[in-house]
Amino acid sequence: MLCATSRLLAARTATALPAQPRGRGPGACCRRRELHFPGHPELDLDDFLTGRLARPSVPVGRRAILRRGRMPPAVGGGPARPELRPRRGRCGPQTARVVGPDETAKPTARSRKRPGWSSRHFEAAGRWALLALVTLLSFATRFHRLDEPPHVCWDETHFGKMGSYYINRTFFFDVHPPLGKFCAFLGSLLVPFAYLIVLELSKSLPAALLTAALLTFDTGCLTLSQYILLDPILMFFIMAAMLSMVKYNSCANRPFSAPWWFWLSLTGINLAGALGVKFVGLFIILQVGWNTISDLWHLFGDLSLSVVTVGKHLTARILCLIVLPLTLYTATYAVHFMVLNKSGPGDGFFSSAFQARLSGNNLHNASIPEHLAYGSVITVKNLRMAIGYLHSHRHLYPEGIGARQQQVTTYLHKDYNNLWIIKKHNTNADPLDPSLPVEFVRHGDIIRLEHKETSRNLHSHYHEAPLTRKHYQVTGYGINGTGDSNDFWRIEVVNRKFGNRIKVLRSRIRLIHLVTGCVLGSSGKVLPKWGWEQLEVTCTPYLKETLNSIWNVEDHINPKLPNISLDVLQPSFPEVLLESHMVMIRGNNGLKPKDNEFTSKPWHWPVNYQGLRFSGINDTDFRVYLLGNPVVWWLNLLSIALYLLLGSIIAVAVQRGAHLPAEVEGLSQVLLRGGGQLLLGWILHYFPFFLMGRILYFHHYFPAMLFSSMLTGILWDTLLRLWAWSLASSSVARGLYVVGNLSLLLGTAYSFYLFHPLAYGMVGPLAQDPRSPMAGLRWLESWDF
Repeated sequence: MLCATSRLLAARTATALPAQPRGRGPGACCRRRELHFPGHPELDLDDFLTGRLARPSVPVGRRAILRRGRMPPAVGGGPARPELRPRRGRCGPQTARVVGPDETAKPTARSRKRPGWSSRHFEAAGRWALLALVTLLSFATRFHRLDEPPHVCWDETHFGKMGSYYINRTFFFDVHPPLGKFCAFLGSLLVPFAYLIVLELSKSLPAALLTAALLTFDTGCLTLSQYILLDPILMFFIMAAMLSMVKYNSCANRPFSAPWWFWLSLTGINLAGALGVKFVGLFIILQVGWNTISDLWHLFGDLSLSVVTVGKHLTARILCLIVLPLTLYTATYAVHFMVLNKSGPGDGFFSSAFQARLSGNNLHNASIPEHLAYGSVITVKNLRMAIGYLHSHRHLYPEGIGARQQQVTTYLHKDYNNLWIIKKHNTNADPLDPSLPVEFVRHGDIIRLEHKETSRNLHSHYHEAPLTRKHYQVTGYGINGTGDSNDFWRIEVVNRKFGNRIKVLRSRIRLIHLVTGCVLGSSGKVLPKWGWEQLEVTCTPYLKETLNSIWNVEDHINPKLPNISLDVLQPSFPEVLLESHMVMIRGNNGLKPKDNEFTSKPWHWPVNYQGLRFSGINDTDFRVYLLGNPVVWWLNLLSIALYLLLGSIIAVAVQRGAHLPAEVEGLSQVLLRGGGQLLLGWILHYFPFFLMGRILYFHHYFPAMLFSSMLTGILWDTLLRLWAWSLASSSVARGLYVVGNLSLLLGTAYSFYLFHPLAYGMVGPLAQDPRSPMAGLRWLESWDF
């Protein structure tokens, strides 16, 4: 097919010779042939095969001529030929009659219009029937055996539990925005969305049907759609935004009409939905943004438009694609915070002021002493997001990890082991003795922090920290509060003068080790299992002020001091919104693989190198294995390579001034414009993962896979059309075109039949076992189903 395409591109150039008489010689094998039927004029092969509308490459004016009943002039030189005047109909092979160039068409009889009316409605009904069939098949495959397995699989552990948190209005922390937790059943709509997108971009039913088949019969998309996960919801909004965008582009010749406003506004709504599920929804925002900038650039260059009209276009896009999505995105957080108003397991990830707004939190409607005093029982919280509270427990550092003393960590949740007693460094007298006066802690004081549960002092020395080798180890040391000089710390308030009192919650403090001169902080690194996967606390010799080394006092218990209300500390909604995003971004960046946890690399994904176990490990378990249909995925990978090759050939030919035949030009424009948008979507949803430092999984590729499948549908439809166009016999062309499409459809369906146990579940010998019925399907050694 590529050979035939090359011959087609070289057929005519800008310096082409005058048109030659049509012949049946050897050279005719690469010319476009017309279809002949007894009693009917010549019909275009593309129109016969698919009943297509006008190609996107045809200018608006030429499409208007077609609608008025006149055919556009023939491409190239040559004498004028009689024009074909079709009956009024949207598309498809229509009965026409030969009319002389100077003859005026006469109105047809009423009886001749009825077949056209019936044909249009029959064609529209056929398109709706195909869409209904595609949708029905998608829902049937997704809802089949939906109740198996009866147990929770993979990330359903997290997202299913989040649903219960919403029901109980209990606050929790997640690294993703909140919208995805509201929905769990939208994966079935991905197939009809892809069908409509490809149909809009190519105006080809076979291309749309092929795309729908690729996604319907892909075991990976099917698996993701059957579980309570964020991925199908994210992909729903991505595809909905893409469909809205191409629909809005199709209304470009009717700006400010009702359909134009509808699709433009719906694009903004879906962008808000995509970003509201996962931050990777930003990629579809980039694609829509690029499309909008390109659109506005062409409008600015259209001198027929007034400055006022261009300003209206710009304002409409700002309102629908920026203001509307931001408003809806913010509204999802407003609902999120309104519903989750009770204290829960996510409190510790946020600041003390944030926690004060949560009902049930010890800071909500609380009254505590305002200024810190000796003898107070306190908790000390790190100001960097998602670091947590200064914490200790009775477990010791293991042998070979610094001094074998009590561990000191940071912990993200409320716990009795977070409590410390602040004492003077040079006395063991009980500051809470009623006979002693209250003495406040001031900026610059030398103090000792005694762990309330274990009576060991916060301690540091010159031993290396467990993970951060250039920092010093921090431990719990001493017996009943008695230790040594390495337990002494100087407390300093950031940007304050010596002697100032220290305010609870408001003062930002640092703890300077008196002997080594280092600063208490947290590296944010996760300790191994011996450290209960809590975060490392170190004493850094680098005195630069960072949030890792700045703390505040949160809980404060001292019966000798009066209390004040904390209502004044509750943050405003913009502050809450900003803090939640900072915590989520840090949480995303801090996701690291756990021991024995399988991860993957981005280059693994397009080649379907290795799947992901959703459920079961042994041959007696009910196993579900996330793996893409290899026929579909490898066909997509081949299609991307072919598109880059064929698109480059066409682009170079056009740039060199080649004058393509009208049919080839139309196909080329579909391939370059429609396929180009899909290739851009694949690039934007795939290559950014190479730059991410967080843990990555196989399922991160599936949004990009949707775009590659749509590109495959358009590419192979175009290749088959070019191949059919190059053949001398129209009947052979029709046959090969139909056979080619059926082969692709049946091939994907049969491969789904072979691999469907991966998605629907299987019990029995593993694929590595020769007795397994799946043993012959283990085409790669890395597949461990």
